Amino acid sequence: MANKREPFLPDNLYHVYNHGNGDENIFRSEGNYHYFLMKFNQYISPIADTFAYCLMPNHFHFALYIKEESKLTEHFKDKLSKNPQGFENLAGLISRNFSNLLNAYAKAFNKMFERKGSLFLDNIQRKKIKDENYFTHLIHYIHYNPVHHGFVRDLNDWKYSSYHAFLSEKKTRLERENVLQWFGGKNDFEKFHQWKPKVDFEIEL
Repeated sequence: MANKREPFLPDNLYHVYNHGNGDENIFRSEGNYHYFLMKFNQYISPIADTFAYCLMPNHFHFALYIKEESKLTEHFKDKLSKNPQGFENLAGLISRNFSNLLNAYAKAFNKMFERKGSLFLDNIQRKKIKDENYFTHLIHYIHYNPVHHGFVRDLNDWKYSSYHAFLSEKKTRLERENVLQWFGGKNDFEKFHQWKPKVDFEIEL
């Protein structure tokens, strides 16, 4: 099980995920999905590289690489200069960006649907990726998740994941070339996604 309190550290890969509060859906319309990704690009893309993602009605998954310390220090230089506390403060700033993402999205969601209260579980959850085999199967697991949870029968039918971007030539913020090379090319990437996950990624959300 992931440790949701574990700090985000520079130069590390993470499986990042969260779930709606209770039985709450966090995405009710196509516009919700697009807005969440827009806010993700605002708050997370400057501090992390994205290897895969999937957004589903009541939860989401990302495979992210938190950028190296020098790039993060440059990005946060104004905030660090005001309160220079070294590495611990940098880790706090990273976590704050994830909190800002969820808070900004929840605020807009609540306003749109005239609801009150917490939309997400109390803290974004994460698991540090230390094993190459885990990383390989995590990419597949993330893309296969809508099938696993019964939202679609074929992963090609789910619009709100990064899977289609890896098979496209359109410009993307994803680490597409790195991921395709990892799998041995586009054809091998596609073949790898044709079977059910063999690694148990069942997690408590």
